[in-house]
Amino acid sequence: MNIIQNYLKEKRENHLNELFSFLSLPSISALPEHKEDINKTAEWLVHSLTQAGLENASIYQTNGNPIVYADWLHAEGKPTVLVYGHYDVQPVDPLELWDSPPFSPEIRDEKLYARGASDDKGQVFMHIKAIEAILQTTGSLPVNIKFCMEGEEEIGSPALPIFVEENKEQLSADVIVISDTGMIEQGRPTICYGLRGLCGMEIHVKGPKSDLHSGLFGGAIQNPIAALSELLASFHDKNGVITVDGFYKQVTPLTKEEKEAFEALQISDESFIEQTGSPTLFGEEGYSTLERLWVRPTLEINGIKGGFQGTGVKTVIPSEASAKITCRLVPAQDPEEIVALLQKHMEAHKPKGVEVTIQLFDKGTPFVTPFDHKAIQAAGKAYEKVYKVPTSYTRGGGSIPIVAAFDQILNLPIVLMGFGLPDENFHAPNEHFHLENYDKGLETICHYWFELAEVW
Repeated sequence: MNIIQNYLKEKRENHLNELFSFLSLPSISALPEHKEDINKTAEWLVHSLTQAGLENASIYQTNGNPIVYADWLHAEGKPTVLVYGHYDVQPVDPLELWDSPPFSPEIRDEKLYARGASDDKGQVFMHIKAIEAILQTTGSLPVNIKFCMEGEEEIGSPALPIFVEENKEQLSADVIVISDTGMIEQGRPTICYGLRGLCGMEIHVKGPKSDLHSGLFGGAIQNPIAALSELLASFHDKNGVITVDGFYKQVTPLTKEEKEAFEALQISDESFIEQTGSPTLFGEEGYSTLERLWVRPTLEINGIKGGFQGTGVKTVIPSEASAKITCRLVPAQDPEEIVALLQKHMEAHKPKGVEVTIQLFDKGTPFVTPFDHKAIQAAGKAYEKVYKVPTSYTRGGGSIPIVAAFDQILNLPIVLMGFGLPDENFHAPNEHFHLENYDKGLETICHYWFELAEVW
């Protein structure tokens, strides 16, 4: 490994400059005006993968954004790994809260600031450079590698499951590796063995045919904002328990072993208060903070719109109001069933004087894999060789929709080994990536391919 480590150190400045160019591309999948930027980013990846020594680097067109594929398949008798990542990023709003332009990468205090630095361009880039380092120093890889990089993860990966289904043979492997998760805190390597699923919708409340003068009509008709507020309030009780009938029916209780493993992590509630800046923690009564984050489902209100939003006061009763909500789901919960339960709840709790309709978006199935699998344990050993501390095994509160699709379509073990940190502001202004984890992450990935070749 010394020769590989030396290569990474010698090339560090060049590699960071390449990463800067990757991060400079505004590949925002949620905004149609960035379609050309998405295409340029896919082309950038093909070039980078080819330069690293991978073969068959190609762009595959879909009904949405392109998918990038590449491989190196010359390790006879060794396992084949499918590395998944995404090159699209979240929108940058509110722009005024960024301390530096989101697509002008900048290093401050050994942290790399840019949209996508942590989620997920920085981690995708590390996998490419780990392959390059091994090939350039040894001439071959200890395992067979396939890359599959998409440009729609941040909008729910609508095209990728179809691509995977239609290209099962090309994507066949022994294990899938994804670096789109993080570590529980700095210096504590973490493997995530489960993710919550996702379903979401936008609720539209319609009242009068147009905005009305509140002096002339106030008190005579229902206010859509008030009606929406009443409906949203009906989703929870005062103790944070979701009141939708049947919502918890399929939730599997936490095992004693998992509960003990969570407690052994010794993550205090105070650390979450410090991290979030919230005055206090709040959530479903009867469960610890980690249980609420990792193994209990949620229903969150993500945004509300309605009425006059300008400076000062405009005395109107708005014609309509809307809210966006998402649910994080745990194993055995079916997104389609949860949507049906939400619809039934809204029908039963619809306030008088308005019409309520919904628009569905973003669905993803929950995922859990045994953390004693040899591919996961090999990843844990690779972390420990670099970080010099035991690896922690956790579940994740977020969702990667394609993980469950990979599980269902390809039926392969999935290793989630990430290098981000909880305070790196992914999806928020001033997203950044600690360069300590960039450097150690590169070494860890290199170690992993050799560890995996030994245990398979």
